[in-house]
Amino acid sequence: MTTDRELRERAGKVIPGGMYGHLNAAIFAPGYPQFFERARGCRQWDVDGREYLDFMCSWGPVVLGHRHPRVEEAAARQAAKGDCLNGPGPVMVELAELLVDTVPSADWVMFSKNGTDATTQALMVARAATGRTKVLMAHGAYHGADPWCTPSLAGTTPNERADLAEFAYNSLTGLEEAAAALDGEVAAIIVTPFKHDSFEDQELAEPEFARGARRLADRIGSALVIDDVRAGFRVDLRGSWEQYGVRPDLTAWSKAMANGYPIAAVTGTDALRGAAQTLYSTGSFWFSGVAMAAAKATIETLRDTDAITAMERAGARLRAGLYAQAESHGFTVNQTGPVTIPWLSFDGDADLSVAMHWTTECLRNGVYLHPWHNWFLSAAHTAEDIALALDGTDSAFSATKRHFS
Repeated sequence: MTTDRELRERAGKVIPGGMYGHLNAAIFAPGYPQFFERARGCRQWDVDGREYLDFMCSWGPVVLGHRHPRVEEAAARQAAKGDCLNGPGPVMVELAELLVDTVPSADWVMFSKNGTDATTQALMVARAATGRTKVLMAHGAYHGADPWCTPSLAGTTPNERADLAEFAYNSLTGLEEAAAALDGEVAAIIVTPFKHDSFEDQELAEPEFARGARRLADRIGSALVIDDVRAGFRVDLRGSWEQYGVRPDLTAWSKAMANGYPIAAVTGTDALRGAAQTLYSTGSFWFSGVAMAAAKATIETLRDTDAITAMERAGARLRAGLYAQAESHGFTVNQTGPVTIPWLSFDGDADLSVAMHWTTECLRNGVYLHPWHNWFLSAAHTAEDIALALDGTDSAFSATKRHFS
């Protein structure tokens, strides 16, 4: 029995289902490890000692590479002073100042722990500011794991989503029709900077859709909320829709914000400052100093080293190599999303059987990818790491071709 299997059996006795949610490796293809021992740079080792080139980056939080020295040193310095105190430390103000200086749409910041905290807080601010209740969101979009944003969540009721109205991502007409149907009731339009629903090809935002959403929010007096939890600090340090010249009223951040330390934030404009300060929004560990110190070091390192450009170069190399390999082995593939947050699907693979087989073969070759969730690049992925990963993916394409021939 492997250590991983033993831990799964022990977990099954004390944790419902053994594990649960999207981190449950039992719902992946056979062979995926559930438990990991350590990580460094762009590599992870599972509890049975197997090494992987990591292209999930802990599902997004790791942006500079695991255990980045500058981040770890900042976290250790703060830990030596104190982490969970009677109130926040000076680092909270320093981090808030850094975010306001870095993000053009940010005049203030509120902190929390998870992406779901941040998206929920953002909608609370919008409702407090407008006195309205309705929210427009894209059909199938993922904004967290609370009842209001996850329709399939067990133990919830339809009433918890009663104030949501949906539109098709990138359809400005659909968005405008959804707003018109709720004339005078819309508190917020919440949208991800690109469509990154699981099991589907990703879809970049069309510039006119992004700009139209901004114009519509202004026209109907609602808040435009960008859910940058997944893409934030990997697409553009200033905010993912800066490339379109679109600045939101509120932005939700988490994942890559502190290179693996637990923290989230909402940033907003001065027009919403008064509404934000009326909220009762707190948590026992929301002012933890260690995570704030790590976030400050992470953002400063991203800024000082131009790490996003490095991730873009690595992602472009990976994408080009995968296209060439797929073609050489007779596969037609789609690679979608930003190169720093990529995903690959096989043409005609409706049940994902080809993707499941290919990613399992990649795993056998020491390359950790995912068959239905987008991947993540980090600044620790060097040209040599990408070349080594492509050796593994090429072998996986070859094995998958043989299996389905």
